[in-house]
Amino acid sequence: MRGLNTKKIGDKGEQIAAEYLKGKGYKIIARNVHIGDGEIDIIAQDGDNLVFVEVKTRYSYSYGNPLEAITKDKIKHIIRSAKMYISSNHLYNMQVRFDVIGTTGDEIEHIKDAFWLN
Repeated sequence: MRGLNTKKIGDKGEQIAAEYLKGKGYKIIARNVHIGDGEIDIIAQDGDNLVFVEVKTRYSYSYGNPLEAITKDKIKHIIRSAKMYISSNHLYNMQVRFDVIGTTGDEIEHIKDAFWLN
């Protein structure tokens, strides 16, 4: 049962993040993209930047800040998935950026350029 609740909370957080980004002028290209062994929560365009967005959501702060759940291993998976997406869609000439968004209740924390493609 807990898994279903966690999934619903995560889906709601991703919806909140997508609406937030739209409100900031981002164009949402795709959501929940499964590629390779990973998933990219949101792919968006912000001006000339192709932005890969990782979203973490918590129901409350009792389990800590949601952004603390983005580990080095998670970052490696996101970068690997982004490289596969770029390659499969021939997007070599676009500027790439990685953002993270944490949502807790009605609060949103957005970090642009949270990490880089290497």
